[in-house]
Amino acid sequence: MIQQFILNGLIAGGIYALVALGFTVIFRTVKFFHLAHGVVYTTGAYIGYTLAIQLKLPIVIAFLFAMLSAAILGILIDRIVYRPLRKKKASNLILLLASFGIFIFVQNLIQLIYGAQILSLRTGPVKEGYEIFSAIITPIQIIILVTSFVLMITLWIFIRKTKLGKAMRAVSDDPMAANIVGINPERIIMISFALGSALAGAAGFLIGMETNLEPTMGFNIILKAIIASIVGGVGSIPGAMLGGLFIGLSENIGIAWLPSAWKDVIVFVILIIFLLIRPQGFLGIKTKKENS
Repeated sequence: MIQQFILNGLIAGGIYALVALGFTVIFRTVKFFHLAHGVVYTTGAYIGYTLAIQLKLPIVIAFLFAMLSAAILGILIDRIVYRPLRKKKASNLILLLASFGIFIFVQNLIQLIYGAQILSLRTGPVKEGYEIFSAIITPIQIIILVTSFVLMITLWIFIRKTKLGKAMRAVSDDPMAANIVGINPERIIMISFALGSALAGAAGFLIGMETNLEPTMGFNIILKAIIASIVGGVGSIPGAMLGGLFIGLSENIGIAWLPSAWKDVIVFVILIIFLLIRPQGFLGIKTKKENS
């Protein structure tokens, strides 16, 4: 059975890594915890449901529009709420509280529109899975796994190799210096919100193909994405990938010996261990304060 738990962990870890990547892309430029990222994930799932189930659009078209809708929502959140607060020199605590307020507002708006009932993005009959190393994987799970890893690799190449990706890294390192050399930090922040939110929307759509949708689904995922980011190294793109996969594998392998209800407990125990032993995470860098 351990092979099955590892496979399930990779699938869950791919989703956590996507959300953590989007969270990290945004965090690198604005430097606060964007909790509303969780409800952007939920929005991607519900937009996908509207397009694929209610409007009967092809699944690929629905997926792309779900990503686009999530990107637009992310930009709107930044332009309408965060940008005015940044202009007023609001503290990170104020931005965090505003983010939580947005989360509650959008979550309730989704519930108002779609109701509290559980929905599903699954279409057609359930197909028999394939056996790989004594583990069973379904066609939908293959799609989730492959799509997640393709998006992760694409983002990494974009950040490392493209001119825009280098501009995002420059703003992340020093916004004032980036502005001096002609990079507009506000434009880069907007692009970061679009890109990070699109990844969250993609993750929401993919998980909707495997599990049920409900308005509150974003809360648990944003907690695990934040933990994955901390475990991998806050602000590190490779760290977010590694952290997401590590969390997914740990919680699924852990329930081989513990009840499934302990999944969340395992994740928070991992967080506490890292905060005590290695607060900078796998790929983070120790600060002078941590060394002193």
